[in-house]
Amino acid sequence: MSQVPIDALIQALAAALPEGGVLTGEAAQERAVSSWSRMGTPIALIRPSTTAQVSAALKLCNAAGVPVTAWGGKTGLVHGGFADGAIALSLERMAAIEAVDPAGCTLTAEAGCILQTAAEAAEAQALLLPLDLGARGSATLGGVISTNAGGNRVIRYGMTRDLVLGLEAVLADGTVISSMNHLIKNNAGYDLKQLFIGSEGTLGVVTRAVLRLKPLPTSQDTAFLGVESFDKLPRLLRHMERGLAGGLSAFEVMWKEFHDLVTAAPALGRPPLAGRHPYYVLVEAQGADQRADSARFEAVLMQALEAGLISDAAIAKSQAERNAMWELRDDIGQTARNWPIFTFDVSLGVADMEAYVAEVRAALLAKWPQTATLTVFGHLGDGNLHLVAGVGARDKPTKRAVEQIVYGALRSRGGSVSAEHGIGLEKRDYLGWSRGPEEVALMRTLKAALDPNNILNPGKVLA
Repeated sequence: MSQVPIDALIQALAAALPEGGVLTGEAAQERAVSSWSRMGTPIALIRPSTTAQVSAALKLCNAAGVPVTAWGGKTGLVHGGFADGAIALSLERMAAIEAVDPAGCTLTAEAGCILQTAAEAAEAQALLLPLDLGARGSATLGGVISTNAGGNRVIRYGMTRDLVLGLEAVLADGTVISSMNHLIKNNAGYDLKQLFIGSEGTLGVVTRAVLRLKPLPTSQDTAFLGVESFDKLPRLLRHMERGLAGGLSAFEVMWKEFHDLVTAAPALGRPPLAGRHPYYVLVEAQGADQRADSARFEAVLMQALEAGLISDAAIAKSQAERNAMWELRDDIGQTARNWPIFTFDVSLGVADMEAYVAEVRAALLAKWPQTATLTVFGHLGDGNLHLVAGVGARDKPTKRAVEQIVYGALRSRGGSVSAEHGIGLEKRDYLGWSRGPEEVALMRTLKAALDPNNILNPGKVLA
């Protein structure tokens, strides 16, 4: 319940922020647009320029009891940025790269910095920011940290959490927690940054971060493979890991339905392989000696071919061919051709995947025999699958029925309802299917301790 009139709060925010720092009405609504997520109708959009200004704004909103939802690149898929009736907070004016340290292999930046911009700054110093995802050109560092994003290289470098050395965050009452650690090893008490990584803006607003970099690989080898049966996929994965001795950086699997969508008009992509296969794998390795690494890469693939693990392979011979292969994997918008659709991001053991997908497909076809479609692809190397289900309708009862099928088959296998996209609003009702009651209770305790007035992104993650 607001303790001060909204108009008075808006005036106070305008006084605390620089010119143009508060947008209302149509100006705010014009920014509440996303191709991927519902953004709602915010009361206002605030755009602070410093951590101190974020602190002042949150302090005012907390005193007024008005909710605040932080916006990053607005490319989330679980409606975590839905700001209906709330103050939307954008860090677009806090996008500076403060430092790239070649000796310490770190990058320090403000949370509004675009992921691709940060990656390019690291590359200019012969360093690699390992985090990479399809939304690299719009996702912000604050957004990927707040959702603990995964992406294409998790198999080698881990999730966002594994790349964050330190961060700065502002609590609901305006308190600034500055833990801008640059050390890999620091066991001095609780690792407070972990409270904010993956919490989807419900515990604090991340404003700055220190990210761990790696030496920039100087070799890259990419191939597109055809595989005849699912049981060969995990064997192929382990074969590539052993043969490349730590060089494997991506192992992306596409079921034939996804491959066919992204390689046929109106899609711009074309099949890298002449034949048709039940499964396709995009595999990539990075190293330090292009000639030697390419020879090893081709030898490992030849061994896989001789062992019957793959049926065909196309090896990229140029950056253009490499880009074309990755564009197939990233062209997820083609799944909308089966509209209306429901998208899912789940995680489970590789050994359970074939039976899981078969069970979901059979259940969808049994309930909607004339209209059901299921498109599957994902980062199989780290246990993450993306499912796109279409059943001919998109009303709430239908959505609930599809979710029960997808998550029900997952629950019995000990999987997670969210591998990398977070919980937001979309998966809130199913949090307890992947987390025990004691875990959820502890989450509520943390929320109550850090945000007692429940103003930070309320209703997300926890009901």
